[in-house]
Amino acid sequence: MTDPDRPVRVLVCDDQALVRAGYATIFAGYGFDVVGEAADGASAVRLARERHPDVVVMDVHMPGVDGIEATRVLAGPDAATPAKVLVVTTFHTDENVYEALRAGASGFLLKDATPDQLVEAVRTVAAGESLLAPSVTRQLIGRYATRIKPAAPTSPDDGPLAALAPRELEALTLIARGLSNAEIADELVVSRETVKTYVSRILTKLDLRDRVQAVVLAYRLGLVSPDGDTGLSTRG
Repeated sequence: MTDPDRPVRVLVCDDQALVRAGYATIFAGYGFDVVGEAADGASAVRLARERHPDVVVMDVHMPGVDGIEATRVLAGPDAATPAKVLVVTTFHTDENVYEALRAGASGFLLKDATPDQLVEAVRTVAAGESLLAPSVTRQLIGRYATRIKPAAPTSPDDGPLAALAPRELEALTLIARGLSNAEIADELVVSRETVKTYVSRILTKLDLRDRVQAVVLAYRLGLVSPDGDTGLSTRG
């Protein structure tokens, strides 16, 4: 988690100079410290290791080492000190978003987001939370989950899901459907603090780093289908 008394340090990575300049201007206007700009994945990795930003804002399609591979190096399972990577992508042309999430990204945002949404996304990731805007989750994860070839619907008493209590299993299903904590609280008729506790327990019990990995696992286990339907009857 970042120190609230100092500016959020951001590394901007995009192969288009105008996009980088636009991001840098937006971030500076909100009091962020832009510690560097990179036009390709190799430079992104080098600068991230040299300057230790709080958040790396990463494009996917870049020359040489692309954003997915750069994300894997910086935030994947082999990273000694995983960086927090926010992938910013164009929905209709970017077919590698799911792979970016698997590579270790802490969240993603569409390039048509407003400056306020971009800034809030960076703040969210910098605070140690993953960014899965519900509307984006339903579109992107649902679309790219069709590439996963998920297993048949999993029994709650088998595999990793056996570690979850019934309410935690329900919460995981709702997370995978793209619901926010507030929406999950309404659905389960509990407080938001209780939902935060469920999420924390889910991540700990399933040995997951963040909410993004929880969504990916839920699809891979067949807990939900790409159309958002559940593939599992929860335990009573």
